[in-house]
Amino acid sequence: MRITFELESADLERFQSAFVRARHLASQAEEVDILDAAKQALDAICIDQVPAYVRKRLVHVQRLVVLLEDEEWNLPGPERCEALAALVYFGDPDDLVPDHLEVIGLIDDAIMLELIARRMRHVLDAYAQFCSFRNALGSTQCVDAERLARAHKLAQQRLQLVEELKARRARVVQPA
Repeated sequence: MRITFELESADLERFQSAFVRARHLASQAEEVDILDAAKQALDAICIDQVPAYVRKRLVHVQRLVVLLEDEEWNLPGPERCEALAALVYFGDPDDLVPDHLEVIGLIDDAIMLELIARRMRHVLDAYAQFCSFRNALGSTQCVDAERLARAHKLAQQRLQLVEELKARRARVVQPA
């Protein structure tokens, strides 16, 4: 059976308010604690007992964790705060719909994850480009000169992608 629903402005405002609260909590917590809480929340989920809609969105949590832990990527401040806030929301068992409620407890988390993934699609795309570039460069098991050249190329690629994110952020904040 397929059930669809539409989020109206008031619904989106509730999610936005919840996200603002999560952003505030993220600003007061240690990043490592946020990452650990998100991983523990993922581990605690009985994947075969959650609705497919939720299962499909849990990959966003995994992507955000990997993206934040990737030292070579080193996501910049504003985007990093957004990703951490999403993980804070996901890791909170008492968010808009308490997670312990059978069947529906993670629906709000899935909706929030979808909203965040759409909001951060440029960041996720930039990270995917960075990972593809890094994979094309090959192994990190190379001699010192090659390792240094590889690190330089990665830094250049990262800088280019981050500059594109900054330019996009400036366009969004100050539309022409």
